[in-house]
Amino acid sequence: MSLLGLDLGSSACKAAVFTEGGACLAQATREYPTRQDYPGQAELDSHTVWRGTREIIAEVAAAATHDPITALCVSSFGEAVVPVSATREILGDTILCADTRGTEYVQALEQAFGQEAFYRINPNLLGPQYSLPKLLWLRDHAPALFERAAYFLLWGDCVGYLLGGDPVTNNSLANRTLLFDLARNDWSDDLLAWSGLDRHRFGPVVPGGTVTGTVADGVAAQLGLPRGVRIVAGGHDQCCNALGCGAITAGTAVCGIGSYECITPTFGPVPDPLAMLAEGLNIEHHLLPGLYVSFLFNQAGSLVKWFRDTFAAAETARGDADLYAALTREMPDAPTDLLVLPHFDPPQWPRYLPNSAGAIVGLHTSTTRGEILKAIMECTTLYFVDGLHGLARLGIELTECIAAGGGARSDAWLQLKADIFGIPVARTRITEGGLAGAAMLAGLATGVYATPAEAVQTFVQRERVFTPAPARHAFYQEKHARYRRLYPALAGVMR
Repeated sequence: MSLLGLDLGSSACKAAVFTEGGACLAQATREYPTRQDYPGQAELDSHTVWRGTREIIAEVAAAATHDPITALCVSSFGEAVVPVSATREILGDTILCADTRGTEYVQALEQAFGQEAFYRINPNLLGPQYSLPKLLWLRDHAPALFERAAYFLLWGDCVGYLLGGDPVTNNSLANRTLLFDLARNDWSDDLLAWSGLDRHRFGPVVPGGTVTGTVADGVAAQLGLPRGVRIVAGGHDQCCNALGCGAITAGTAVCGIGSYECITPTFGPVPDPLAMLAEGLNIEHHLLPGLYVSFLFNQAGSLVKWFRDTFAAAETARGDADLYAALTREMPDAPTDLLVLPHFDPPQWPRYLPNSAGAIVGLHTSTTRGEILKAIMECTTLYFVDGLHGLARLGIELTECIAAGGGARSDAWLQLKADIFGIPVARTRITEGGLAGAAMLAGLATGVYATPAEAVQTFVQRERVFTPAPARHAFYQEKHARYRRLYPALAGVMR
């Protein structure tokens, strides 16, 4: 028996098949573009995402015929919903969190509840990036599509539904809609009443690890899957990352480096909600009962991809192998004096800044593209330092980060993070924590593993630990002080 993990990101989808012993039999990836036809727009073609997902499932399934897949589970990015019909058809495209539509509904929501009262129900910082503002925008600006949709499902659960499972929403993704009551672990009656949205259009809330059906026979035949593959509700990608990297106890944290980079601390009893709010931190269910997580995030991976496509366009067009590794080798060994304001898209944490923009400061004619790349990596990491200080004030002390995602393959980036944070950064054998976590959850749900600890012992082995260099940590503490002054200095000249 083998287990299929899927990880849907905002720019690519990935699949991997793992043996019960945690060995990867096959892995596949498909990228897809973001549609940005006008300022503020950020959409995915839902059919393109689904086509890519089907292709990667078929690709890895073909490599696992000798060890048949018995269960699958999906890790996915949050917020973005897909309108689907009762007959499992995709009806429209996906509005991403970076899309600025829906801001006016957030203002109305805050006026109705107030941030503090709202946070006590759904502990997120209000902003237009979540599902609710996009749904209200669709209701008022695309009413025909809105009325046709039987369900609005977030991508992780939408894949399960399109494969033949029940229409549900797992609780970690439900939290990203702004319609979820964390304490009740269910949809919020008050927030649904205010929005006028019908809870049945989101399906029931289920915990990650719930079996929601089996892959339909016809779909299984098309994708090369065995009959009877069980579909297991997954979770928000960072929650799956936490499980896949072994962060299953309070005090551990994962640094997931994909299109978005997200530091995900794990903790037990929920700290004082208003203290969490004051530090700009959200609260969300971990995949495991009794545990919670928070998110410190930015678009670090997207900025590195922008750098690649802009400063190495010719190499990108040629499809040069290991291009990221080649560009990283151009970076200087020493820290840079460049400052980058990583607001190329509006920041969404710790507060939404719709009128900000990116900047690179300190350029000279002698500046190399390697220095610019390193400065992007430095400053997208410095971005998190204030958040780590906030966690410490709440008693959530991080003594180590476990790196996951595509960026975790970069030795240079992980060493840089250790130097800036002043704590060790570990890399596991399987860097795709979302894929591993989804497969582990599929195994836990179907009895392959008796406990989370057994699944972690099977999948998670450390490959390398990067320790901070004291002299560089001291330099970056000083650079962080300069970095903190960058946005206030530039805010008055942006438009």
